[in-house]
Amino acid sequence: MNYIAFDDDQIRNQLKPFTFTKPVAGIRCGILTIGEKWKKVLGTEVSYLTENYLQEKFKQINTNDNLYINGGVCPNATLVAEIKQLGNEERLVIGDTVLAIKTSQTLSFPIDYSQFSAKELGGNRPTVIQNLPDIYLKNGEQIKADFALITKGRQSQAITDQFTRVYNPENVFVEEGASIKAAIINAENGPVYIGKNATIQEGAIIIGPFSADEGSIVAWGSKMRANTTLGPFCRAGGEVGNSILSAYSNKAHDGFLGNSVIGEWCNLGANTNNSNLKNDYSEVKLYSYATRQLEKSGELFCGLFMGDYTKAGISTMFNTGTVAGVCANIFGAGFQAKHVPSFSWGGTDTGYEPYRFDKATQVINETMKRREKQLSEADLQILRYIHETESSI
Repeated sequence: MNYIAFDDDQIRNQLKPFTFTKPVAGIRCGILTIGEKWKKVLGTEVSYLTENYLQEKFKQINTNDNLYINGGVCPNATLVAEIKQLGNEERLVIGDTVLAIKTSQTLSFPIDYSQFSAKELGGNRPTVIQNLPDIYLKNGEQIKADFALITKGRQSQAITDQFTRVYNPENVFVEEGASIKAAIINAENGPVYIGKNATIQEGAIIIGPFSADEGSIVAWGSKMRANTTLGPFCRAGGEVGNSILSAYSNKAHDGFLGNSVIGEWCNLGANTNNSNLKNDYSEVKLYSYATRQLEKSGELFCGLFMGDYTKAGISTMFNTGTVAGVCANIFGAGFQAKHVPSFSWGGTDTGYEPYRFDKATQVINETMKRREKQLSEADLQILRYIHETESSI
């Protein structure tokens, strides 16, 4: 069987700015990205069906026996069993949401679902990431699910530091090469996963569910609240709660980050803070790329959504429910705009200007050089497309 994670057109639009630079299944929720979850559950590689401008980097592999899986759907036992029972040219659905399609065809984006007969999913329904707040709202439960998936049948490395205090140690898993010193780790209400070569520095307080993936660093004296994920090679300091740093992103200093999702290769300067609750306790509105205006989120607690490669200067303040696009450089006094378009430079006090493509990509490469990486030609093509279609200043 050939497995392909497909982007649903509506879900894809609702999950921008993160899906500007990756398929829906590339979003991290829990310890793993959605694509990584399926790869681990199925025990095989998964390719992608997404928008044309992303397909050079995220390729689709087809055979005459294809099983397309909605990239926003997180696996569970019921769903995995059901998709393997699908008949040819049949789709598995929950109401109007298509979960999977079995076909001998090579499909293109966006998929025409009407050509497939429908079968309703029964039993335990899976987690579906459809809107921006879903990413942090479902993060705790997905940390628990991924923890069970990753650690099953394995033995954790011992925590040997005599000055580290661990509550409920059987719910803590430490990978090889991790360093933990003089920390407090409380896994009474959810698991704590410490990835390969991750570092937990002195005085850090960690409350589960929590994940620090490979090479990540929890800075000294920091406070990591429950339902927080640090993706590979991220660094977090200050206070972080119910938030995700996707990969290679830094919030190294003091400041608060709550109910937020930060993309890849982002940086939050010292004393950057976000609001996650309005003073009048009213429902938070979010900028929608689908409607190009502010829409009700349905949430009381809702913070910052920052696309890949975006940076914030020191003491930057982000409003409740701020959406910042890809490759923006944000700085200055006062609360920033509720929506900062991709490739913006500046802030509310001085105004925003277009961020030149050559300058933006130069800064990205200088940042990546520190990790011995650089933008590929496929990455540059993706960013060029976003610059040409999404820059609106």
